Amino acid sequence: MSTWAIGDIQGCYSSFQKLLQTIQFDPRYDRLWLAGDVVNRGDDSLAVLEYLYSIKDSVHMVLGNHDLTLIAAYYGIKKSNPTIDPILASPKAKELIDWLRSQPFLHTDFKLGYCMAHAGISPEFDLGMAMAYAKRIEEKLRSDHADVWLKKMFQNGVERFERKASEEDIDRYIVSAFTRMRYCYKDHRLDFKQKGAPTPQVRAKGMKPWFECENRKEIELKIVFGHWSTLGFYEDENVLALDTGCLWGGKLTAARIDLPQPKIISYECSGCMKPESEDSK
Repeated sequence: MSTWAIGDIQGCYSSFQKLLQTIQFDPRYDRLWLAGDVVNRGDDSLAVLEYLYSIKDSVHMVLGNHDLTLIAAYYGIKKSNPTIDPILASPKAKELIDWLRSQPFLHTDFKLGYCMAHAGISPEFDLGMAMAYAKRIEEKLRSDHADVWLKKMFQNGVERFERKASEEDIDRYIVSAFTRMRYCYKDHRLDFKQKGAPTPQVRAKGMKPWFECENRKEIELKIVFGHWSTLGFYEDENVLALDTGCLWGGKLTAARIDLPQPKIISYECSGCMKPESEDSK
C-alpha cells in the first residue's frame, strides 16, 4: 500500500487523472492525501469532486480556501462562478457539499510522521494547539448552523492571534491561518496581501514564509501544505510544499510519503488560467 500526497488540484480533472495513472494509484490498496483546493477555476471541478467522493474511503483531504468558497456559494454567502456552477446545479449537490463540510482542516499521522493543512500551521500553534483549534472550527462547519458561522468567517481575515479576542475573531484567525497564510512578520502577525515568491524584496519588508518565522512553535511532524503556487515545490526537514501551479500551466505534484524519503512525481499541466491572474488567488 502506497500513500501519496498531492497539491492543489483546483478542478483540473484531466491532469489529476493523468497523475494518478502515472503513480499507478489504486484506491483498493493505496491512499491519497490531498492538500486542499480540490475545486474552483479548473475545467471540471464537478468531476474532481464526484471522483473523490466515489473513493472517499481511500482519501484524506483538508479544506482549502477555494473549498470553503464553494461551500459558501452553496449557502448563498459567496457568488458562484462558471467553474463551480455545475456542482451547485448537480442533483448530488447537497451530498457532495455535506461530504466536503465533513473534511478536516488538519490531518495528522504519527506513524508516517506527517501532518497536513492547506496553508500550513500558524507559528503561534504547537501541534496540540493546532489539533484542538482545527477541531473547534471543524465542529462549527459541520453543525446545523454552518451557514451562519461561515458568513462571519468571510467578513475579514484576522492577522494576529489573541487569546483574549472574541470567539468569532479567534475562529477567523484559525480559519485564516489554516487556509490563507503565506507570510508572517517577526511578531508572528500574518500578511494576507503578499502572494508572490519569497524574494529579497519581500524579505526586505520584514516578511518571511510562515515556516521560517522566528520562534515558531515546534511541530513534531513534517507539515504537508499547498496553497502557494508561486513558492512551488519546496522541502526541508520541517515542511513539504506541493502546490506547483497546475492551474497556471505548471505541474501537479505527488509525493509518496510512506517511504524514508519522499518520492516526488509531477505531471506537466497545460493550465486553465493565465499566470498573471494569480494575484486574485
